[in-house]
Amino acid sequence: MASGLFVMNKMLYETRIVKMEKKMKKLVWLLTLIVVLSLSLSACGGSTAAPEEAAAMEPFRVAVVMPSAINDLAFSQSMYDALLLIQEEMGGPEMFEIVYSENMFVVDDAAAAIRDYASQGYDLVIGHGSQYGSSLQEIAPDFPETSFAWGTTSETFGQPNIFAYSASSQQGGYVNGVLAATLSQSATIGVVGPIEVGDAKLYVDGFKAGVAATNPAVTVNVNYIGSFSDVALASEAATTHISAGADVLTGTAQMVVGAIGKAEEANALWFGTQSNQTSLAPSIVVANQVYHWEVALREMISMIQAGELGGKAFDATLANGGEVMEFNPDYALSDDAKALADSTIQGIIDGSITITLP
Repeated sequence: MASGLFVMNKMLYETRIVKMEKKMKKLVWLLTLIVVLSLSLSACGGSTAAPEEAAAMEPFRVAVVMPSAINDLAFSQSMYDALLLIQEEMGGPEMFEIVYSENMFVVDDAAAAIRDYASQGYDLVIGHGSQYGSSLQEIAPDFPETSFAWGTTSETFGQPNIFAYSASSQQGGYVNGVLAATLSQSATIGVVGPIEVGDAKLYVDGFKAGVAATNPAVTVNVNYIGSFSDVALASEAATTHISAGADVLTGTAQMVVGAIGKAEEANALWFGTQSNQTSLAPSIVVANQVYHWEVALREMISMIQAGELGGKAFDATLANGGEVMEFNPDYALSDDAKALADSTIQGIIDGSITITLP
């Protein structure tokens, strides 16, 4: 009997041991599975990412409203080209989204588009035109979490979510004026201006100052046509200048495509501004002052990402790279003329040349 009890107890003991071993194996298996899953998630960067890291992966979204086409070779294209460059720098469309409304010359329509973009939660809404200022002043307070920007101006209306940007266009205008006075054979130059305001007026005044500083005997005839977009009027103004003996022309705003066409027909030289206009007439375009708004945009974006949504004005200059003189490689500019242009650019940057405007 005793030996039977011993055998039974032994069997019960061995059974418990087997069960304990199975439980231990199961526990080890579960722990191993947990470790493997944890390592996999960590390697994938999935659920282990911090909230701020996840937010950093969200694309930065920009909407821009422009008065003319994105390929106008003037004011609107200067902004669109800058946004494309920023997009490339930030990793492509997946990381930097751009939407736009072009040819928004009717201010009420532009205001509706600006409000609509803001309501869609874009990080930055740009009204690229001084005519949009009053609209932004009215709309921005309704969207305190959205950043707005407009130009060319230095006015932020004291709003914490409005940026402003402008261009010291008189600087590139002065350089173009120096070269124009040097190259003109007839001593008569024509300027086709839009409306006598903003960076357009600064450019024209700077151009005239450059001509006067180089050769006071050169006559500069200026015609403001009263429109930024009327190509036909710009063509007429250019024709009038050429009839008056001008062998060099310049102008500013999107309507200059008409003036450039007339200059090409007459084989008169052309100096551009805002965007590079060489492709329109490679045989006559000498140089272009080009706006590089990406210099201001980079800082705006950095400030927005840090939580500062506006309240600052930016100015594009030759010194900070917001304005760049781009010369037509197909135009045979003499070494002396190019050296004069380079020294003028450097003089403006280092302050040794002072541009006196009327």
